[in-house]
Amino acid sequence: MSEAAGPTPAKGAGSARGTGLVRAAVIGCGDISSVHLAAIGAMPDAVLVAVCDTDPDRLSAAETALGVAGFADHRELLASVRPDVVHICTPHNTHVQIALDALAAGIDVILEKPLAHTRRDGQRLVEAASGSDARIAVCFQNRYNAPVQAAHELVRSGDLGTVLGASATVFWHRDAGYYEDRPWRGRWQTGGGGLLMNQAIHTIDLVQWLVGDVASTRGGIATRLLADAIDVEDTADLVMQHENGATSTLFATLSNAVNAPVTLDIVTEKATLALRGDLTVRYADGRVERVAERQLAPGARAYWGVSHELLIGDFYAGVGGGEPFWIDARAAQKSLEIIQDVYDQAYPKRPVGEPEFTFR
Repeated sequence: MSEAAGPTPAKGAGSARGTGLVRAAVIGCGDISSVHLAAIGAMPDAVLVAVCDTDPDRLSAAETALGVAGFADHRELLASVRPDVVHICTPHNTHVQIALDALAAGIDVILEKPLAHTRRDGQRLVEAASGSDARIAVCFQNRYNAPVQAAHELVRSGDLGTVLGASATVFWHRDAGYYEDRPWRGRWQTGGGGLLMNQAIHTIDLVQWLVGDVASTRGGIATRLLADAIDVEDTADLVMQHENGATSTLFATLSNAVNAPVTLDIVTEKATLALRGDLTVRYADGRVERVAERQLAPGARAYWGVSHELLIGDFYAGVGGGEPFWIDARAAQKSLEIIQDVYDQAYPKRPVGEPEFTFR
């Protein structure tokens, strides 16, 4: 499936395997793993067979709650259990090595964003994935949101004329406690960056997917509020020049009082498209159309969106089939490159060495 085409509706886990269950393992039992575990549990043709975490307390809690085998070392899990799919939900600096080990074992991978914590590691994974028979998906699940899908179809149809550009905002809130709870988040060497790598990357991905590939980026970063807690940015601005001639801008910060809805406006010759959760399309002739987003599950975090389950189900539908997933390593590399370009301009001497391998 081509990236430009987008997804087809998920058919349910295991459809490419004929009969039998897709055997899944989750590596990393932190916050985001709950979304992956829920998605696995919701698919009748999938079964969780193992979990992994280097933190003994988190691992013990997961083993008890889920009733599956637990491993402190992902390599031991891969060798002992040999699942069909592994979900990688670990800190950014561990993404690539775990994914490389899984691909080398012929195991399909669902990887939380970002692709990698550095440009070099991202390229390593792109090259390994392109030469592997195993498949990889990177969790840019917001591409599956119903309003985003509708916007993509409208823009790609050509009916709106030339795309002139876009503007986007991410006004979210994080405090020192968020970083104290998971110290890797606030460090260059483990997180690979701050706001752009951990929060705004989803919006950057949508801008480049909806408007078009980015040819060049200019931007800046700052730490306006959280300098006592982190050594990465909490605020950023960037301008993206697209290959098709469009220009897009983004402003993002974690210093807002609350997690406000992400905004994304696309301007074309014949209409403007406004994403505020739902999509509102205002045509030059006065027509207005709206596409509503699906409702969040009770207790779900709004900033995680509603579409992890759709992406995971779509990926599982192809397990065993060998066809590349449409949001693969190469597709995910695009947002990583945009962010790394901004970091190169704003902080070229940032520390990007390799710390000791750990999830913690």
